Amino acid sequence: MTETISRRSGGRAARRASRAAPLTDSLRPIRPGMSGGQYKPLSQHDVERIHQTALDALEQIGLADAPPSGVEYLTRAGAILGDDGRLRFPRALIEDTVARANKEFSLFGRDPKHDLHLAGSKVHFGTAGAAVHMVDVDGRNYRECTVQDLHDASRIADVLDNIHFVQRPMVCRDIYDNYEMDMNTIYACCAGTTKHVGTSFTDPSYVKGGLEMLHLIAGGEDKWRERPFVSNTNCFVVPPMKFATEACQVMEACIEGGMPVLLLSAGMAGATAPSSIAGAIVQATAECLAGLVYVNAVKPGHPAIFGTWPFGLDLRTGAMTGASGEQALLSAGCAQMHQFYGVRGGAVGGITDAKLPDMQAGWEAMCSNVMSGLSGLNMVYEAAGMHASLLGFCHESLILGDDLIGQALRCVRGIEVDDDTLGLEQIREVCLGGPGHYLGTSQTLSRMQSDYQYPSLGNRMSPKLWDESGKPDLLTETIARKQEILSERAAARFDPLTDAAIRRTFKIHLPV
Repeated sequence: MTETISRRSGGRAARRASRAAPLTDSLRPIRPGMSGGQYKPLSQHDVERIHQTALDALEQIGLADAPPSGVEYLTRAGAILGDDGRLRFPRALIEDTVARANKEFSLFGRDPKHDLHLAGSKVHFGTAGAAVHMVDVDGRNYRECTVQDLHDASRIADVLDNIHFVQRPMVCRDIYDNYEMDMNTIYACCAGTTKHVGTSFTDPSYVKGGLEMLHLIAGGEDKWRERPFVSNTNCFVVPPMKFATEACQVMEACIEGGMPVLLLSAGMAGATAPSSIAGAIVQATAECLAGLVYVNAVKPGHPAIFGTWPFGLDLRTGAMTGASGEQALLSAGCAQMHQFYGVRGGAVGGITDAKLPDMQAGWEAMCSNVMSGLSGLNMVYEAAGMHASLLGFCHESLILGDDLIGQALRCVRGIEVDDDTLGLEQIREVCLGGPGHYLGTSQTLSRMQSDYQYPSLGNRMSPKLWDESGKPDLLTETIARKQEILSERAAARFDPLTDAAIRRTFKIHLPV
C-alpha cells in the first residue's frame, strides 16, 4: 500500500513539475505576433471618410517647417512647396507611396528568438515613453529616473514573456549632457535586454555616435546592417501639421545608417489635435502619411512604423489622460487605418493615469491593452509600467503588466472552433458510462496548458487557502520578484572585450 501511494505521489509530482516547466512554443496558449483584428470601432464607410479627409488635409493644408534637406527630398518626390513655405502632397503622391511602402518586415533582437515579424494584424506589446520620474512603491513617492533605473527596467523586461520589445520608457535624469544621455540610453537598454530596442536622439549630430556604439555591439557595421536590433523613435512632426526640423534631420541620418524608424505623431486631442476622436485620427493619419512619403523619398522601402499616437485630454482640466476609454478608441481606430493602408503601425496602450499600481491602474491598463490587441495593432507601445499619464514609470507595474498583457493576448487569440474543441466525443465519453465530469480526463489535461493562460503573480487562491498561506500581498510578491530578477546576472551583458571597447569610446555612467 505504501508503495502504491509512493508511485501515485511520484506521478503527481512529475505532472506538477512538467506543468511548472517552461512550455514549448507549440504548447504556449499565447505568443508574440498573434493576429488580432476582431474589433473594428470604425465602419468601412468611416475608414474611407477618414482617409479622404486626411488626403484633403495634405493636399490643401500641407505641413510647414521641413528642413532644407527635407524640402529637397519631398519636392523631388512630387510634393509642392507653396509661397507660404508649406509642403502640400497631391493625392497621387500619397497613393503611390502607400503602394510602394514596405508592408512586411522584421524588427530584430540581438537574440534571433526575439525577432518580431510585422505583418497583417500581428500584435506585439512593449514599453515606451519618456517618464521623468520613477514610482517608489515602498515609499509611495516619485523621484527622478536614473540610468540605473533604465538598465534595471531593460533587465526586467528581458525575462518577461509578454513584453516583446523595449522602447526607452524613461529619461536618464542623472546625466546632464544630452550626448552622453543618448549614448548611455542605448548602452543601458542593450546591456539589459536582447529584445528589440527603441531609442531617440536629441540632436542629428548624435546619430553618428549611436551608430558607432551599435556597430561595436553588433561586431561590425556589416553585421549591424544585416540585423539592426535598435530602431529610432522619431517625433518627426510637431502637431498640428508641422515638421519637427531637427527630428527630421535625425530621421534622415538614421535611415542612412540602416536603422528602422518609428514615425511618431503625438497630437493631443483638444490641444494640438482636433478634440473629436475622428478628427484626431484624421490629423495623425495625415501627418504619418506625410512621414511615409518622407521616408520613402530618402530611401524607398525603408522599414517605417506608421506611429499614429494621438492622446486624449481631460477637457475639464487640460491635463493629458492616456488611460481613458477615449484613448482606447483612438488607438483601436488608428489600427484600422493602418490595416486599410496595409502598412505596419503602432499606437499606445496600457498607459495609466493612476499614480501607483492599484485597482485604477489595473482597469485602465487592461482596457486599452485589450482593445489595442483585439484591433490588430502591430506594436502596442507603453503597454506596461507607465503611470501618471507618462510622467512616472514603475518596475513593479512592468512585472504586473506581464500578467495583464498575458490575459489581453489570450483575448486576442480568441476561440477556436473545430471538431476537437467542439468536444462532442468528449461529452459522449463523460456522459455515457463515464465519471459524469470532465476533471482529470485526458482531453482536459491535454488542453490544460495549450488553451489556458495562467498568471505568474495573480492570486487565485480560495480565501481559506489565502489565509492559511499568510495572506500574501500582490505588491509584496511583485517586489520580491523584482529583487529576484535583479539579483541574477543579466543575460544580455556584453562580453568583456566589447564592453571595454565601448567604454574607451564613450563615457558610460553605469558601473562595470
